[in-house]
Amino acid sequence: MTGPDSSEAPGEPDHQVGLGTIAKEWGRIGCIGFGGPPAHIALLRDLCVERRGWLTTEEFEDGIAATNLLPGPASTQLAILCAWRLQGPAGALIGGLCFIVPGLVVILALSVPFFAPDAPLWVRGAAAGAGAAVPAVALRASVGLLPGSSRRAGAERSARSRWVVYLVLGAVSAATVGPWLVLVLAACGVVEATVRSPGRRPWPTRRVAVLPPAVVPALATGGLAALSWVALKVGLFSYGGGFVIIPMMQHDAVHTYHWMTAGQFLDAVALGQITPGPLVQTVAVVGYAASGVVGGLVAAFVAFAPSFVFILVGGPRFDRLRTNHWAQGFLTGAGAASIGAIAGATVPLALSLEHLWQFGVLAAAAVWVFALRRGVVSALVGAGLLGVAAAYAGLHLPA
Repeated sequence: MTGPDSSEAPGEPDHQVGLGTIAKEWGRIGCIGFGGPPAHIALLRDLCVERRGWLTTEEFEDGIAATNLLPGPASTQLAILCAWRLQGPAGALIGGLCFIVPGLVVILALSVPFFAPDAPLWVRGAAAGAGAAVPAVALRASVGLLPGSSRRAGAERSARSRWVVYLVLGAVSAATVGPWLVLVLAACGVVEATVRSPGRRPWPTRRVAVLPPAVVPALATGGLAALSWVALKVGLFSYGGGFVIIPMMQHDAVHTYHWMTAGQFLDAVALGQITPGPLVQTVAVVGYAASGVVGGLVAAFVAFAPSFVFILVGGPRFDRLRTNHWAQGFLTGAGAASIGAIAGATVPLALSLEHLWQFGVLAAAAVWVFALRRGVVSALVGAGLLGVAAAYAGLHLPA
């Protein structure tokens, strides 16, 4: 099939591809999309640009750039945007759902045995082992994001210095004040945007300030209301990748609402990594721990809803967004702080480990992903197998 007609207005959807085709192809990617955003982007590029020619290379790259300016899971938003370009709102809804649902079904199905009070010994061992590898995986994710963020910051000495400060602030905040991390991210974004665009209208500030984290949680004292608030933060504030919401989500799920133990939260993050789809789907495991399958579905719906809204409402305006200096500056500052936060999140994650053998698994995982430069999915699977061996060897497992 040929690509979009050159006479079509920029940013308008191309109504050439049937909804059934979108459902089939986006569902296929949703089933095989292991490995996080890089894998999702590669699969979408192969489908939309290289094999089918539905989008030009320039259009696809513009889509990546536009979705990287938005909070939330960027690869999910790219999947929704590509489907929107082909069949408008209907395509966006069907493509986005078919991309998300396979991984959501898998992660909720795995949550049942992982969180069962009478889980078999091998399941408990696999969970403890895979969870032990999560801090290494988080640190690897932050390191992988550094080059792109560094290029965005620019070569000017003052800009590089601010970039380093944002990284440090994000890391320290994630390690020490998890629930307030969003304020640090927003502040870094506003500062950088103001420095780069003095005198311009700071419209992103208004959007960031809509949901002050100290006020809204006070209105949600428990149940689905609290779960919805936690999920909304996940969907709105995951700048730089899904791992950035880990410290916020951990504090809410473990310390504020006591839906799960610290060890179980590590299991949730591990499940989010070994299943297809974005890491943001970890929130579905938190929802399951809070209110069963209904809670998992509610959490996923609330977390992914902003991504659909951003594309459906903002799709025709993405060209202006990309050229908006304030938006570019905000992403530079908030994105750098987010990468620091991902690295800083390894501290509370590592402190969640309960037994000495788990630290050994963590060290092995770190060697696997850093020294040997192997994939994170294989690291988590291998760590899970080590956990099974530890369980059958009689070593203590997390409570």
